[in-house]
Amino acid sequence: MTVVENYGSLVFNDLVMKNKLPKDIYKALRKTIDNNTHLELDVANAVAVAMKEWAVDNGATHYTHWFQPMTGTTAEKHDSFISPTSDGEVIMEFSGKELVKGEPDASSFPSGGIRATFEARGYTAWDPTSPAFIKDQTLYIPTAFCAYSGEALDKKTPLLRSMQALNKSATRVLQALGNTEVTGVTTTVGPEQEYFLIDKEDYKKRMDLVFTGRTLLGARPPKGQEMDDHYFGSLKPRVSAYMHELDEELWKLGVPAKTKHNEVAPCQHELAPVFDTTNVAVDHNQLTMEVMKKVADKHGFVCLLHEKPFEGINGSGKHNNWSMTTNTGVNLLDPGKTPDENIQFLVFLTAVIAAVDNYADLMRLSVATAGNDHRLGANEAPPAIISIFLGDELTDILKTIEKDQFFEKHAKVQLETGATVLPHFFKDTTDRNRTSPFAFTGNKFEFRSLGSALSVSGPNVVLNTAVAEALDHIYEKIKDVDADSLEEKVHEVIKDAIIRHKKVIFNGNGYTDEWIEEAKKRGLYNYPSTPDVLPVFIEEKNMELFLKHQVFTESEIRSRYEILLEEYNKTIHIEAKTLVEILNHQFLPALSKTIDSVVTLATKKKALSETLSMKTELDEIEKFSKAYDSIYESTLKLEEEIGQAEAMEDELKLAHFYQETILGRMEEIRQVADCVEGKMPKEFLPYPTYSELLFYV
Repeated sequence: MTVVENYGSLVFNDLVMKNKLPKDIYKALRKTIDNNTHLELDVANAVAVAMKEWAVDNGATHYTHWFQPMTGTTAEKHDSFISPTSDGEVIMEFSGKELVKGEPDASSFPSGGIRATFEARGYTAWDPTSPAFIKDQTLYIPTAFCAYSGEALDKKTPLLRSMQALNKSATRVLQALGNTEVTGVTTTVGPEQEYFLIDKEDYKKRMDLVFTGRTLLGARPPKGQEMDDHYFGSLKPRVSAYMHELDEELWKLGVPAKTKHNEVAPCQHELAPVFDTTNVAVDHNQLTMEVMKKVADKHGFVCLLHEKPFEGINGSGKHNNWSMTTNTGVNLLDPGKTPDENIQFLVFLTAVIAAVDNYADLMRLSVATAGNDHRLGANEAPPAIISIFLGDELTDILKTIEKDQFFEKHAKVQLETGATVLPHFFKDTTDRNRTSPFAFTGNKFEFRSLGSALSVSGPNVVLNTAVAEALDHIYEKIKDVDADSLEEKVHEVIKDAIIRHKKVIFNGNGYTDEWIEEAKKRGLYNYPSTPDVLPVFIEEKNMELFLKHQVFTESEIRSRYEILLEEYNKTIHIEAKTLVEILNHQFLPALSKTIDSVVTLATKKKALSETLSMKTELDEIEKFSKAYDSIYESTLKLEEEIGQAEAMEDELKLAHFYQETILGRMEEIRQVADCVEGKMPKEFLPYPTYSELLFYV
């Protein structure tokens, strides 16, 4: 089967629908998908029959409503198509009611207080805008998930609401600008996914990786990433075979996997898809992470998606490439060639700048996790301070608008390589900036702060809603302006936005201490850790934003705040308990064996001759013994602090206690243990070292 034949072969996509559905049913379903209109039951029944027949023809025996609860992963409950008949046989049935609605238990998923344990009923509702697909002989139906009382318990429902809000706000602005052909605007996303591959057998021997996804101990190997030889390097045969199968499996599911390569750190890689409508891109990214792990298992690997699985080398992120597209096919963040197109571009550009400046705290919140705290601000990831990179040319354009000056376009310069055999081409008029959290990259913005394991739903909910709010402010200023005065008024609005929000634009090096001080002078938000930033979710201005655009209800906001706090606290709690387990049952016994071996060596030397010096052995015994005592005492303190944490009831205070006290204690232990690990005999170490994990794949 060719790539073209393979692509989307397990997806109930538009082509399949067109072939399988009656024309009137197909048109009604397209109307629902394209215009967000209500789906009638007779249409759902016809779609269900066609979907079931197609799925059974492709080997499916079951169906499941596939949803995204607040766990950060996906959930599914499988039901077979079979329906018993009176003669003891079965027939394969699937109704519109079964397609449209499911009823999983809502009490066993995080709800932040919306659902009590005894209040179990919840609903899944079919999302017809995201195509169904077949996996593991099961028809997967993308759905939203809500409580019996109607509140969203998932990550899809708020995303769909935010897309609806931006669609409304953006369409109104375009029509006020005179672009009456546009009747809808969608956001598009292309999430680049970084990941690590390590050997499955080595993984099984690392309790910390199994329970937490990251190494809690581990001395740095002699070589890390300093030679820059892994980035874009040739693929090792096992990795290449894995990537090849991963592409094939994703293509079958309609995931447009496009780019693959080695990343900076050893054993680190990246997969990037072609952009898609935001809610489909979110579904595809969840599917990608799942398929990555399953294919890895088949190849004897484990795929690690933790943001920082190894100390001393780069962690893994996810770059969220975001843009806005009209129903007429125009990218609103693509600079135009005509004056009208340029005005339109500048209006939407300044709306994004205003949105990021006004709601940078929410953007930082949207990427806040215990794992990402280890990555943000390091030399492989953007700082925790949210700023925008525009590049020199675009920044100069905004400066000339602000100062009412004439803009001289940057001349294109031919790249001189010094080798005449190479083809001539022109340089871009601006460089890239990998230290920027939110960078303009030609016709889209790249939100670079997301952690590898994060669902891309949350950041896009914030981005869509914040931009919708900024567009509403613009609309209010231009909606009643007559055609003759419109251009002048729009120029005034753009200029005002630049003056108000230019402080968030920064094209320099985001890694420097000077930028931290400069950002403080500018009045930009700086939230170094997850406990620092979580309370902004329930601040008045941020709650008003979500309530106004009907993205969240107040109870949904407060419940998500509680869920995020609990998730952070549980994550650190599990890490701390895992470290105690490793220290007590693996590391300290191994260190004790090391001390015994040195004592044995000293005893043998003494038995051979009283004149032989034992200074080396005595020094080693002293060093190892001091390390043992230090780690032992710190472990006792950590156990005591875990007990204190378990007795605390205030979740926010608990989060700060975990962040400031327990993580500090864990780091204190790690520094001593990692120093000693490098001197311990390999045969005594209870787990694979960094050298074995990172350089023997």
